[in-house]
Amino acid sequence: QVQLVESGGGLVQPGGSLRLSCAASGNFLNIYTKGWYRQAPGKQRELVATITPGGSTNYTDSVKGRFSISRDNAKNTVYLQMNSLKPEDTAVYYCNAALYAINYWGKGTLVTVSS
Repeated sequence: QVQLVESGGGLVQPGGSLRLSCAASGNFLNIYTKGWYRQAPGKQRELVATITPGGSTNYTDSVKGRFSISRDNAKNTVYLQMNSLKPEDTAVYYCNAALYAINYWGKGTLVTVSS
């Protein structure tokens, strides 16, 4: 069993930055691919970024060059650094831990980009 708790969301102006954190607890944490997903009002949840146990990263096209995912295995924490934020980045951001067909989710943190 894996528990995930997100933090760092909030209100930010367009062009601003936020860093989201996802603290994980449980067993064998370092073997999971970690990821961030988001769900905007009225839309389906979508992938934002993932990072494998080996450190390989993947980003959805709309955030490439603006967002950066990283993990600190010693702290069991995954981060999402978000720069040059746009109003269309407004969503609830969810942390995910995945291993084959097993998925764990956090409860989400709200990011609002507005002037």
